[in-house]
Amino acid sequence: MALMRILPVLDLMHGQVVRGVAGKREHYQPIRSPLAASATPLAVARAFREHFQLIELYLADLDAIAGSLPAIEVFLTLQSEGFKLLVDAGLRCAADAAPLLTAGVSAIVAGLETVLEPLALEEIVKQVGSDLLVFSLDLKNGQPLTTSAAWGTTTPFGIASKAIGLGVRRLLILDLARVGVGTGTGTESLCAQLKQMYPNIELLAGGGVRGGQDLERLRQCGVDCALVASALHDGQLKREDWI
Repeated sequence: MALMRILPVLDLMHGQVVRGVAGKREHYQPIRSPLAASATPLAVARAFREHFQLIELYLADLDAIAGSLPAIEVFLTLQSEGFKLLVDAGLRCAADAAPLLTAGVSAIVAGLETVLEPLALEEIVKQVGSDLLVFSLDLKNGQPLTTSAAWGTTTPFGIASKAIGLGVRRLLILDLARVGVGTGTGTESLCAQLKQMYPNIELLAGGGVRGGQDLERLRQCGVDCALVASALHDGQLKREDWI
């Protein structure tokens, strides 16, 4: 049994929670879950609270990641119901964090997919603060999801180390190709390497968690918190698997 924090994921697109599959967002559809009567964010969030007693949620605002304005009203509605949100709204620069800070979200995610260079991340860290900021090392099939040479490295470990050197203290390892396909995260060795080198960072991981055995493997690699969606909706992961 893995003693671990669990963060249910809400992938938000066009006002609905969608089921993420392999990072192919053009094919995402509103989620159909036995837990919730609809795909509205509030219905899905309430279902996570009712069935699993979880009120801390990871919200990926896919429209904002694609370049739209963040869904601040959705964030405020969820928070008014007592939910705590870690929000990825596609930060590209420090100024993009201002609406999220004003909205009072619990943590702000800066993802490699949209943060194009270390200088931008350094400015975001200064604006948001190390305690509130989570840097998401976005991968696809194990490779960093960036084309920028500004990072000075093409390896996941190298980019993570660069981010930590810029003040990041909370690090999410997320392989988008693994999301929703039930093959495990595939990032265990990277997580173990990072935790061994940087034992004081808070390490989160997600993308493809199938059940309790995956949680235990991540825990043994030093992961502090796991992001989960499909395994909760499909009944593969139960509350007794992590408490």
